[in-house]
Amino acid sequence: MMAYNRCIGTRYCANNCPYKVRRFNWADYMGADSFPDNQRGIISDATTMMNDDLTRMVLNPDVVVRSRGVMEKCTFCVQRCQDGKLKAKKESRPLKSGENGEFDVKSACQQACPTDAIVFGNVNDKNSAVYQHREDNEDRLFYGLEMLHTLPNVSYLAKVRNNDAIYHPGEEGAQETAGGKPGKTEEKEEGVH
Repeated sequence: MMAYNRCIGTRYCANNCPYKVRRFNWADYMGADSFPDNQRGIISDATTMMNDDLTRMVLNPDVVVRSRGVMEKCTFCVQRCQDGKLKAKKESRPLKSGENGEFDVKSACQQACPTDAIVFGNVNDKNSAVYQHREDNEDRLFYGLEMLHTLPNVSYLAKVRNNDAIYHPGEEGAQETAGGKPGKTEEKEEGVH
């Protein structure tokens, strides 16, 4: 997690992040530097209007608006997670995380993705969408920097390649992959296709 109010922008965390997901914020989203006589002619009038209380109401009150000069990274929409937990707690039930297509918590990227390529939820719940997704795609599943044993909880799916050869485990040409799951060697046949 990032503590934006404590960050002073040294960029040390970005330099040492093994996943390279931390970014430095060069933009001034909240207009903190936009006082009437500050940077006149350099910044637009729209930015200076962010000092008005009425204009600030367009900002989402559930999300921390980062100021210029801080590091930022994805927080998996922690405000949405807390809201979903609170709703489930009020109704005295566990979180719905994808069973029957019902979600209490959806990250913004999951909600915006038109192809449903992003799945978010409780991986420990056997009925959740993310658990089923991992079970259904076990041969394509991999984790970033898995070989360093960082134990990430974000998984990815390998690209599907259209190969003519059909793979059968245990046959000649099968090999073990880095994750310990059987893989296949790519062999090129010349001539007949």
